[in-house]
Amino acid sequence: MSSSNNAADPASPASQPDAYHKISPPPSAEPSGCPFDAGFTPFNEDYINDPYPQLHELSAEAPIFYSQQLGYLVVTGMENVVEVLKNHQVFSSANVQDPVFPLCEAAQEVMSEPDYNPQAVMSNCQQPDHTRIRKFTRDGFNARRMKILEPYIRDTTERLLDAMLANGSPAEFVSALAHPMPGQVIFRFIGFPEQDDEQLIYWTSNRLTFTWGQPTDEQQVDIAGNMLKYWRYCRAFVASRNENPADDLTSELLAAHKQDPEGLTYREVESIIYGLSFAGHEIVSNFISLALLNLLPERTRWQRLCDEPALISNALEEVLRFDSPQTSWRRVATEDTTLQGVKIPKGTRVFISLGSANHDPATFDQATAFDLERANADKHVSFGHGIHFCLGARLARLEGQIAIEALTRRIPSLRLVADQQLRYSPNMTFRGPAQLYVEWDS
Repeated sequence: MSSSNNAADPASPASQPDAYHKISPPPSAEPSGCPFDAGFTPFNEDYINDPYPQLHELSAEAPIFYSQQLGYLVVTGMENVVEVLKNHQVFSSANVQDPVFPLCEAAQEVMSEPDYNPQAVMSNCQQPDHTRIRKFTRDGFNARRMKILEPYIRDTTERLLDAMLANGSPAEFVSALAHPMPGQVIFRFIGFPEQDDEQLIYWTSNRLTFTWGQPTDEQQVDIAGNMLKYWRYCRAFVASRNENPADDLTSELLAAHKQDPEGLTYREVESIIYGLSFAGHEIVSNFISLALLNLLPERTRWQRLCDEPALISNALEEVLRFDSPQTSWRRVATEDTTLQGVKIPKGTRVFISLGSANHDPATFDQATAFDLERANADKHVSFGHGIHFCLGARLARLEGQIAIEALTRRIPSLRLVADQQLRYSPNMTFRGPAQLYVEWDS
């Protein structure tokens, strides 16, 4: 983590109130009327490897507490989490894409380039602009577009599985299927040409660490440089589609802009394209990998899915509940308020524990157990709640369903390689193994 307190140029795009990544957030306030915890941090190794034991203990002792190391009010439990998420006027999502800790001066300089000006358009966009913009992006995820994408998702999954099987057992699953499949899908959805995939994946890697982790100064500069390159690529791509439309999301958004320039601005189109590639890639990659981590160790679970494919949909909802690819989210108080007797002044940063909500025994019977047939598995909050509910939830579910259907059908003997050491991205929000080795019978 950088110790720099240098402020970015207040005239730079990244310092503006509507910036996609604000690099100079205002100071945080501290709540009162709740316990202060000097030890909790979502950046310690035990939490990153498995957050749930700590979340169980903490939520039982004090459902709402202030983490002094993190500088955030930590909110656990389904009722409390939903209360924060649904109250978007008091608990703003404006900070969800901002780096958790101050950036070093060199990284701030990179992000202060005059042409680096993506704006908040989705998860961190506030009312009234949020509803206005979301209408256009929601239309892009309509049933027609999903039907167009579904054959491509299936073909891509089968092609990647062909290659994995041809290379033989064992295989590293993340690089073989879990990472490339959702990346290729979201790039085709946007309209990016296939020949650019490798470069795009490189530019968009490590965003997890940059925004939700504790990167070193050197890492900050490197990632910021790639984000700048990717933004410039997105702008050039949108410009090309503006001249030569095709059947893709970018062209649909541009058509909407031309029809209603004030309803959806050109810069908002650029910014939507910039934000979607990450939202539709890393999280889905982690989802598919976590599915195998939870379905393969108990042999009877995997065998049941092989024998009864109709169970796959509910099993994947249980994966999302039990071991979510997104374990937390953030908010900031826009005014003085209270929550369960805790006094929260304006400016308090809030760490919302989605993981604890998904394991809340008041909502889920035997919440710490994985149940393929859990009746209310889909009552999780892994895709959020309220006006910022994830736009890509339908697409993520479709990709997960297709991947697990293909794996159970083609590799019923699939299993995890024994005694492998799993490594997770060192960030406080998104969870998934960097590598996952699997094997199968020849």
